[in-house]
Amino acid sequence: MPEPVREVVGKAAPLEADDVDTDQIIPAQFLKVIERDGLGRYLFYRWRYDEQGKPVQGFVLDREEFRGAGILVVGRNFGIGSSRENAVWALMDAGIKCVIATSFGDIFYNNASKNGLLCVKLSGESVKHLREKAKSGTLSLTVSLDDQVVNYLDGKIPFEIETHIKERLRSGLDDIAMTLSMYKSKIKHYEEKMPTFLMPKARRSPLE
Repeated sequence: MPEPVREVVGKAAPLEADDVDTDQIIPAQFLKVIERDGLGRYLFYRWRYDEQGKPVQGFVLDREEFRGAGILVVGRNFGIGSSRENAVWALMDAGIKCVIATSFGDIFYNNASKNGLLCVKLSGESVKHLREKAKSGTLSLTVSLDDQVVNYLDGKIPFEIETHIKERLRSGLDDIAMTLSMYKSKIKHYEEKMPTFLMPKARRSPLE
């Protein structure tokens, strides 16, 4: 299960791009990699490497002033496209703990909440302001999920987030754990009424 999220503190890196789809976040050829660890090396692969696999100079996350950045400030419609959960895994494996944008792809946004990646929606004006400040390579943000505010040296920006998304992140629950937390007693009651022949074999009497 993901770690609970209540606050994210880190350097912000600006990615000046709109409509970033999941294939740009992690290309399809890397979906055969089933382990989450190490996926960060393929993050934004087509932007970071040429056709021969050699590094392309200048990509924001590879620049010295943004190494170790944990917060990505992007544009609108981040994470649109296919439903690949690998896109979230790649971001998190690369050290990104929070993405700030004006809007997100719905499936990506939901996948992020299941995996402990905080996605914050701000106005276009606020996103533009933070991206401009982040260009210096010195912008540090404190994103408080409890207080629903983005804090930085010169001020703070409040944000809205859906109650169920907030509670999922704060509790660190995946779908199965969340279902059990709400319906465990009902599931147990249902199983107790099941005919013996429908019960999982491991739970039957040795004589059956």
